[in-house]
Amino acid sequence: MTIRKFLAGAAAAALATGALAVPTAAGAQSADQRVAALEKELATLRQTTTVAQDRAKVENLFSRYMYLHNAFRDTDIIPLWAKKGTPDVRAQYSNVGVYTDWDKIMSYHQGRPSPRGKLIMHFVTTPVIEVAGDGQTAKGLWIVNGIESGLVEPENAKNMPAWMFEKELVNGKKVWMHNVYLKYGVDFIKQDGEWKIWHFHCFEVARAPYSMGWIPFAAVAQDDAFNVDLMYVGEDGKPVFMPPVDGPATVMSNTYRTDSSQRLEARPPEPYRTFSETFAY
Repeated sequence: MTIRKFLAGAAAAALATGALAVPTAAGAQSADQRVAALEKELATLRQTTTVAQDRAKVENLFSRYMYLHNAFRDTDIIPLWAKKGTPDVRAQYSNVGVYTDWDKIMSYHQGRPSPRGKLIMHFVTTPVIEVAGDGQTAKGLWIVNGIESGLVEPENAKNMPAWMFEKELVNGKKVWMHNVYLKYGVDFIKQDGEWKIWHFHCFEVARAPYSMGWIPFAAVAQDDAFNVDLMYVGEDGKPVFMPPVDGPATVMSNTYRTDSSQRLEARPPEPYRTFSETFAY
């Protein structure tokens, strides 16, 4: 029952019992105006509630991604992505280029092992999230901090740069343990009533081996292809590299370098009505 029908029914009942005098034409118009105002306010409240619910779902989606990633449950991340065949799906992890092939993007979440002694712990902060006015897409930007660490057999460590490792050995193995500082820009799309990851961009800000710090690290590693092509350290500490990119990068990460200054490369989202009115991560 609409508010207008409810009020009309209440007025009719009041007239029947004599509790309400017959309104004048001006009075009837005023009541109609009040009902119209209430209906407009109700519609606004419904829209506000929907946007708030969508924002919470988007934030939960990205947090769920990070919990699964930290636990090496990457195959469980695949259902969080837009379905295969979705136009314009893409991912970017460095300035080397972007991935637009759905199968290549999913390969990032397949085969990632959980070797003994390996620990990844990323945590997300400072979200800026905007849901489109049409409710079909959303944008989010997060700052991410954390650690990445593990143990590598000395034989495998020979194929990796010296800056990866600490000086000490643990159980006869080389030790890598880094602080990482990142930003994630993600566009989301609603499919079958559920929010999904659509565009995914990891902006690495800085990396710091514990014994080195981010400035000395940048001085030795900022031009090393190993640093940008490494996907993860796999079983027995063997490095696994990113697949060939599908296209050039258009939005570049401003990773810390000793010979450049910082800038706002990952733009915070702003309110927008539909995705054609905004930028893509």
